[in-house]
Amino acid sequence: MRILVAEDELDLQEAIAEGLRMEGYAVDTCSNGEEAYELAFVENYDLIILDLNLPQLDGLKVLEKIREENKEIKVLILSARSRVNDKVLGLDMGANDYLTKPFDFEELEARIRNLLRRKFVQENSILSCGEINMDLTKRSVFIGEHELLLTKKEFALLEYFLLHQERVLSQEELVAHVWDQNADSFSGVIRVHIATLRKKLKALLKNDPILTKVGVGYFITKNDGDT
Repeated sequence: MRILVAEDELDLQEAIAEGLRMEGYAVDTCSNGEEAYELAFVENYDLIILDLNLPQLDGLKVLEKIREENKEIKVLILSARSRVNDKVLGLDMGANDYLTKPFDFEELEARIRNLLRRKFVQENSILSCGEINMDLTKRSVFIGEHELLLTKKEFALLEYFLLHQERVLSQEELVAHVWDQNADSFSGVIRVHIATLRKKLKALLKNDPILTKVGVGYFITKNDGDT
């Protein structure tokens, strides 16, 4: 999943971004409202963490402009403004959640998981496809009774496949949601990660659930098949 962190306190911005990257998220950052607004429409984010006290364009104005164009993207306000009326205003303007500073990173990460889970699978924290079972809360994957050990990027890639089962995903879409803005969709990195993920899945499943539609992209299926 791809997240934008719009925060003008650079130390806090980097701490949040680094913590989320360690959890397997693709993270972009910015430190002013104008850039946050531009990135929200140029890139394909699954969630935006938005500080309210941003220079150039206030966070609430950024939220207002985003909601004029996009009702679906998840927005989590992160702010030192702790008064009830500030929270009510932010939520009424379209924020999906509001967390006040200072905060515990574990709570922030839990709220992010909840928002992303709500977006795709409502209350269910388990994604399944055939014998594949992914626990989004525990960040683990099992094939039957056997745990599948994945790198963070492999986990993020499999998560995106499981959230969009049976739909062909282009290389460009996978890069947009699983990698950050520094990724090069023509570098071959995605093919390498898909190849290693398929190898690990096939070792336990005895078949390859990720299929290729030549010239279009990849998709995951419950049915056995040849690539």
